[in-house]
Amino acid sequence: MKNWITRLFGSSDGKAAMPEGVLAPSPVPASAPMPGTDDIEYMFCRWLAGPALQDVPPAAETLIMGELARLEATPGAAADLVPRVPAVIPQLLRSLRDDSASAADLARQVAQDVVLVAEVIREANSPYYRPTAPVRTIEGAIMLLGQNGMRMLLARVAFRPVISAQSGRLARLVAPNVWRHAETCALAASLLAPQVNADPLEAYLAGLLQDVGLIVAFRVIDQVCQADALPQSETFCAQLMAAARVLSVRIGAHWEFPATATSAVALAGRGDATPLARALAQGDQLAKLRLLLDAGQLAEDVPPLATLDAGARRCFEKLRVEQA
Repeated sequence: MKNWITRLFGSSDGKAAMPEGVLAPSPVPASAPMPGTDDIEYMFCRWLAGPALQDVPPAAETLIMGELARLEATPGAAADLVPRVPAVIPQLLRSLRDDSASAADLARQVAQDVVLVAEVIREANSPYYRPTAPVRTIEGAIMLLGQNGMRMLLARVAFRPVISAQSGRLARLVAPNVWRHAETCALAASLLAPQVNADPLEAYLAGLLQDVGLIVAFRVIDQVCQADALPQSETFCAQLMAAARVLSVRIGAHWEFPATATSAVALAGRGDATPLARALAQGDQLAKLRLLLDAGQLAEDVPPLATLDAGARRCFEKLRVEQA
């Protein structure tokens, strides 16, 4: 799994050298670029778990947090709790970095995987690209998407089984909602990135990465609690989300992600955030607001929505179109 990430975006030395202090064991605060974030985070956690949110003995909360702390120190063990990337993806990523590769060459490689064929055709015909006529061939779809569009699509296809293909009853229950957030956050971050002079592709990858730790956390809860239950206290939910972010950073470094993307997950919401981290933090919040609003958990006039600036509002509305 490690090397395909490096091939996707590249780095100066092929490894993800993290800035000093980014991987500190203490939990990183959740992103907080807008008013009411604490409430939104708790509402998001409740929305993820749904009826599984229950009263759980305090001892169970302690066991869960203890196991998450252990995994922070052993990122390889944490990474082992999620599936690996499909075999055809690294080959395609190498071709996308080869300027001499034609659309026909890429089409032949895509045709090896029926899932990729469907994804490429669907993406080309999505509202985001708005083709003048339906795209029906792989080669035509690849030409429409372009290199950046294909790289984002491949990252999404690669990450979907990492988050969605889960064992354990609670992890299976929450996985569809976690994946919806990952997709929406990645798109939002990529749309916001140009406003802060950040790379949209790296923002997209960071948006997908940050939920890997969250699905690992739910796998841990399945193992520790052995029941379809998630502690419902606000304090526990805050600790869970913070620990999940740290896990995402640790796993990203273990997978040799580019340092910029991994750092963005670690620094999102902090005062020393990089431009990429700022795009990720706001994209994360917009994604949560979008999903909660669409689920009927928020009203249009709540402060976090009513106070969006023009750029954030455009992004927020774009997410509605994309999720329709």
